[in-house]
Amino acid sequence: MKKTYVLDTNVLLHDPQAIFRFEDNDLVIPITVIEEIDRFKKDMNEKGRNARQISRILDGFRATSKLIEGVPLEKGGVLKVQLYTEATMKGLPPELQVDRGDNRILAVALELKKTCSCPVIFVTKDTNLRIKADAVGLAAADYESDKVSIDDLYSGTAEVELSKDEVDRFYGQGYLPLEGDFYPNQCITLVEAGNPSHTAIGRYNHSMGRVNPLIKVPKEGLWGIHPRNREQQFAFSLLLDENIQLVTLVGKAGTGKTLLAIAAGLTMVADQGQFSRLLVSRPVFPMGRDLGFLPGDVEEKLAPWMQPIFDNVELLLGAVEERGGKHKRGYKELVDMGILEIEPLTYIRGRSIPKQYMIVDEAQNLTPHEVKTIITRAGEGTKIVLTGDPYQIDNPYVDASSNGLTYTVEKFKGQALAGHVTLTKGERSSLAELAANLL
Repeated sequence: MKKTYVLDTNVLLHDPQAIFRFEDNDLVIPITVIEEIDRFKKDMNEKGRNARQISRILDGFRATSKLIEGVPLEKGGVLKVQLYTEATMKGLPPELQVDRGDNRILAVALELKKTCSCPVIFVTKDTNLRIKADAVGLAAADYESDKVSIDDLYSGTAEVELSKDEVDRFYGQGYLPLEGDFYPNQCITLVEAGNPSHTAIGRYNHSMGRVNPLIKVPKEGLWGIHPRNREQQFAFSLLLDENIQLVTLVGKAGTGKTLLAIAAGLTMVADQGQFSRLLVSRPVFPMGRDLGFLPGDVEEKLAPWMQPIFDNVELLLGAVEERGGKHKRGYKELVDMGILEIEPLTYIRGRSIPKQYMIVDEAQNLTPHEVKTIITRAGEGTKIVLTGDPYQIDNPYVDASSNGLTYTVEKFKGQALAGHVTLTKGERSSLAELAANLL
């Protein structure tokens, strides 16, 4: 049955293309939503850009027909802007008759339900507003076009039971043809049936239909760092492969996501010269209450946000020194040498980034559209690594299922130029591992 969807402001600010994603159903945008979008249009951030984009889309529809009467959509539905009157507010309970934007939008949706012959569904990303809508008898739903079930998220790994002869053949000839439904660059553990201790690990080559050995880490490690578990071996193999242009690493705190990515990046930039520079970035989101405006120049302002990156680089430099390397150099020396650059994601739009090893840390705080903006900046010869923990999100507008990191994992799992590993074992310390599991 055809339905009528009433869209909240946050849906359009989250995805300006949302009005094209409801198939042949009718859409209603309350006039209050247009007012709220107008307040965001001058913001110099993702929300402001989305506000300007949806305004242009609606203005394009206005040029073809009157929005108040309804504009036909390409897939068969009708888009309409619904006016608000004081009479509509009287349909709400007394507690909700306060003149606020949310209540106005709710009142329009409730009035529409009384007059519309088809089911009316109110769509909003605001949890509390969905609760209010349900309380007044409205069907309410989240906008889920970009949601990925975190429980069903692609892990990037698989185990396959084989005979002893097949496992031995993999060791002997250096590869093994493997039948089955596997994704490109999926990390495979070959296990002898009946003898779980006899195993081999490799990576699936989709074009050849076989498992190949992992790229091995040198005995001295990568800047003093050695893989401590099987998943970290998988991660290093993806990070060190210049043919894989996009790597996503997902895992809880302390699993080594950022450290492995930086160690591999420094190896391929400083030691092997395969990339011109290591560019490390992260979104600027505080954990908890913000400290407000910080004094100083750009570098001083960014220091608190980028300190986790500095810590990882200093750890790698310290590891090199402990193993008989040259004198300990701070991260600033690497910056001065042009090997390393650390910057926020704020100014990345419009740039082209060629032949660089780019790491985006804490990518779970990005929206799918922001991740698209970042990946489309990649120039010829650039490798992008996204790391993050979907369960530690500071951005109030995304959650574990709708963030840009998990969205990218799911969309790229079938692509030959991408690879993914979910890290589960914490290696930071026994205390950090215990906290990650218990708290």
